[in-house]
Amino acid sequence: MARLGSAESANKRVCVITGSSSGIGAATAVLYAQQGWDVCVNFSRDAARAEGVAEECRGHGARVLVAPADVAQDEQCTALAAAVTGHFGRCDVLVNSAGTTKFVDLADLEGLSAADFQRIYAVNVIGAYQMIRALVPLLRLNPGAGIVNVSSIAALLGGGSSLAYIASKGALNALTVGLARALGPDIRVNAVAPGMVDSPWLRNGLGVDGFATRRQSYERESALASIVTPVDVAQTIYWLGAGAAKTTGEVHVVDGGRRVGRA
Repeated sequence: MARLGSAESANKRVCVITGSSSGIGAATAVLYAQQGWDVCVNFSRDAARAEGVAEECRGHGARVLVAPADVAQDEQCTALAAAVTGHFGRCDVLVNSAGTTKFVDLADLEGLSAADFQRIYAVNVIGAYQMIRALVPLLRLNPGAGIVNVSSIAALLGGGSSLAYIASKGALNALTVGLARALGPDIRVNAVAPGMVDSPWLRNGLGVDGFATRRQSYERESALASIVTPVDVAQTIYWLGAGAAKTTGEVHVVDGGRRVGRA
């Protein structure tokens, strides 16, 4: 792919993706790069994996900023926004993909502490809010700017890795609708709610046998008889961010038909 000249490159649209060193975030960064965008790849721990994603994006002609930040820390969100401003001078789409959980059976009420809830909410809800607040001034400069929050069907079905995770994604959905009202008409705010995703994060959390068992059950109960991939989710994130000009305040489900079920 031919490289863009400096003037043309400076006018390319920019997508910032939190938690993009792996999984849905990484797939989203690569897809935006493939579509001609410049991207910011964010990570909190694994710099090497983030750089690997960045290299793949550069291979598609994208300028890439690799930026460390723990979104649970407000000052790090502010620093990330400043880095984006300094490096690109613009932001057209923010994707809040950073997330965390604790794998606890839903019936095990003793398995979650207040600290667990606070840690999960700090990343999944407060972190998304802090990143939005930090980047809103830059987003407002670009008509049609969008924010996409990565939620989960856990909040819609009442099932998932833990009650704290389910609750955090429900809160993120509510935040999405509230911010869509608050930030319109300048900025669109939507969420994507994936079903079971074939990702290292989930495979590690459930273990080999647990993942296989959950997958079989999920596919048996889904209209499309399939779990989803990070790329499946990234495609919807791209549409919500780069297109969907008249869509805001929505939670878009990508679940292989799990909510619909099978006759």
